[in-house]
Amino acid sequence: MEREHPAGGTPTLSQEHLAELQQAKRLLEHPGYVARITDVIGMPLEAAVKALPAAWTSKIAAVTNASLTKCLNVANATLRPSGTSSFPKLHSAAVALSGAAGGAFGIAGLAVELPVSTVVMLRSIADIGRSQGENLASGEAQLACLMVFSLGGKTAADDATESGYYAARIALAQAMSEATVYLAKHSLASESAPALVRLIAQIATRFNVHVSQKAAAMMVPIIGAAGGALVNTLFINHFQDMARGHFTVRRLERLYGPDAVSAAYLQLQG
Repeated sequence: MEREHPAGGTPTLSQEHLAELQQAKRLLEHPGYVARITDVIGMPLEAAVKALPAAWTSKIAAVTNASLTKCLNVANATLRPSGTSSFPKLHSAAVALSGAAGGAFGIAGLAVELPVSTVVMLRSIADIGRSQGENLASGEAQLACLMVFSLGGKTAADDATESGYYAARIALAQAMSEATVYLAKHSLASESAPALVRLIAQIATRFNVHVSQKAAAMMVPIIGAAGGALVNTLFINHFQDMARGHFTVRRLERLYGPDAVSAAYLQLQG
């Protein structure tokens, strides 16, 4: 329940909800999966990314965009619109299996493996959102699930004064609004609808950074099938953490309003 500010203005968060917001901020602003992947491959991830063949840059971007375009309706079709539980370990296991297949074939398996693992990851994200009170029958909630793929760090275009999380939300705000309006008017989403194309392109730009890191890790000669499974497990665990943080913020926004939550978030120590 909302608690009013003593002056009768902006509601203030309870201590319990502030603690939840603090944990959400830790997840959203300090993702640790890069360090964990570095430990797996035994070399700095940045160096592995730089070692990617130049010809693969555009291919990875194309595969990333196509994966996001195809997966939204597929992933959400198997979830009930509402619920209170989530099953992250089940989804992690499924992604590990696809990663093992991809790792066995190296980077050449990415075009086959990524669409599969992205669908599973989005289903897991939606599952977590549903457990935090999201109604997945809502187009706005479905897009909030898709947005999770853009979270986990800043891009060069982000405002340095904003948190990584809120920078991503601000950058996507216009495209999210247009896509939400489109979904409210259409029972079935068209992959070619300009509003969805623009949103997916913006999310794909951010998601592509993570995919390039994953592809680079799986190219390391010693990685193999077992390493590919582990890299994919770390990959989905990252987005599960982003989903937990994101949907905690959204749940608190439904209680207190976006302005009160964003103000409290930015004041909290990371």
